[in-house]
Amino acid sequence: MAFGIVWMSCQAVMPAVLGRAIDLGVADKDQQQLLLWAGVMLMIGLLQAVTGIMRHRFAVTNWLTASYRIVQLTTRQSVRLGGSLPRKVSTGEVIAIGTTDLDHIGNVMDVTARFAGAIVSFFLVSAILLSTSVQLGLVVLIGVPLLLLVMGPLLKPLQARSAVERQMRSDLSNTGTDIVGGLRVLRGIGGEGVFLDRYRRESQATRTAAVNVAKLQSVLDALQVFLPGVFVVLVVWLGARSAVAGEISAGELVAFYGYSAFLMLPLRTATEFANKLIRGRVAASRVCRVMALEPDVVEPASPAAVPAPDSELHDARSGLRVRPGLLTAIVSDQPDDSALLADRLGLCAAEQDDEVHLGGTPLTSLRHADVRERIMVSDTGAALFAGRLADRIDERGTGDVEKALFTASAEDILEALPEGLESVVTEKGRSFSGGQRQRLVLARALAADPEILVLVEPTSAVDAHTEARIADRLRAHRAGRTTVVTTVSPLLLDAVDEVAFLVDGRVVAVGTHTDLLSKVAAYRRVVVRDVEAAV
Repeated sequence: MAFGIVWMSCQAVMPAVLGRAIDLGVADKDQQQLLLWAGVMLMIGLLQAVTGIMRHRFAVTNWLTASYRIVQLTTRQSVRLGGSLPRKVSTGEVIAIGTTDLDHIGNVMDVTARFAGAIVSFFLVSAILLSTSVQLGLVVLIGVPLLLLVMGPLLKPLQARSAVERQMRSDLSNTGTDIVGGLRVLRGIGGEGVFLDRYRRESQATRTAAVNVAKLQSVLDALQVFLPGVFVVLVVWLGARSAVAGEISAGELVAFYGYSAFLMLPLRTATEFANKLIRGRVAASRVCRVMALEPDVVEPASPAAVPAPDSELHDARSGLRVRPGLLTAIVSDQPDDSALLADRLGLCAAEQDDEVHLGGTPLTSLRHADVRERIMVSDTGAALFAGRLADRIDERGTGDVEKALFTASAEDILEALPEGLESVVTEKGRSFSGGQRQRLVLARALAADPEILVLVEPTSAVDAHTEARIADRLRAHRAGRTTVVTTVSPLLLDAVDEVAFLVDGRVVAVGTHTDLLSKVAAYRRVVVRDVEAAV
């Protein structure tokens, strides 16, 4: 802003210096004065050039810094919210922040330096004109605010239309993301045409909203040229009348013309600032809404001491006790109940309470980083990130990748890839089938080797032979470590140490798979039904 003020002030005083050079040098035929004022003009021009370059450099820096800081803040907030993010805000909303909102906010930072210079130069020119001609000075002081007031009524409707268009753009991004994410399913059920029509309707509605914004924008842009042009003509006409009447000199007339031409710049800058500020405020409000979100579970004000290793994990609400070092299965006729319990065990549920304890200490009283270090939950919605396959499986860089792939029965996936572990995973692992992705996600969880691993339906998308191999290898891989699996698969249940049978969110029976089959009829119905469904 400082460079912008000096840069535009140099342009503001240039007509006055030019007028002095004409009056004292040309009109009076004084070569010394002409050289003096020409030198002053040269110094002012050099100062203007230097400050103009610096203003532009800082403006671009501020623009890029603001834009990418928005990306950084949004990314940190996304990480902070964790699993709470998709429950509180749509994917399209976050995408829109990183594609359009950051540009609008950056544009405000870019134009601010020029706007500061426009304000200062406007008052500077007004003061010079008042000292020369009260009439012209008053015309400038009163006329410029009137021009801005004329354009004022357009700004509020433009802001409203921009907000509507921004929301529709976000909704359209959501629809596009859903279609791309579920394209295989849509092709399987023949629903491509339905969703194509839906996307086309939303796209046309968004286009109409953008055209409505453009209509007002075009009027505003036209007024940015027309009104300052009329104002310049008025100032030149008044100046010419004063020169003909002998009230001002020839140099002052030239200076007035220079001021008239110069005033186009601050006027257009002011309207440009108002336009970009409106768009920036709409974008900023969206960003602020995301930044104001709070995670479902907040960090404790006074974290408790970390429990000793190999502590028991206990959920008082359901009655589940996970004994250390064992492979425990949770069975329920309602998969959502077992999945919710798994989330609660890892401090990932939307409504977390103090009823889940690790070694007698509530998980909510521990630092989240400590909980994440000790307990890992891998559910069916877990996605593969893009990048080198070896890095995507061993995110921490300390795991045994080959052993994890063997346990997840994923050797065939590796053999089918020409570059093996050096292969690049596409976005969300879309180049793999559903079963392949599930095995790679399982391998990633195993490579992390947490003290307590909670797996939600880890074999739901694989065939029976692959599931049998995983069940056999999982027991050996996690020997001596605490593992919880939610499943109704007899192949996995045969391999576990203990089974907890869940009914309406409560554990009603605990024992081995064989014992529960023979003693608990409800358990037998759930497991046998799953076998019959598979057949």
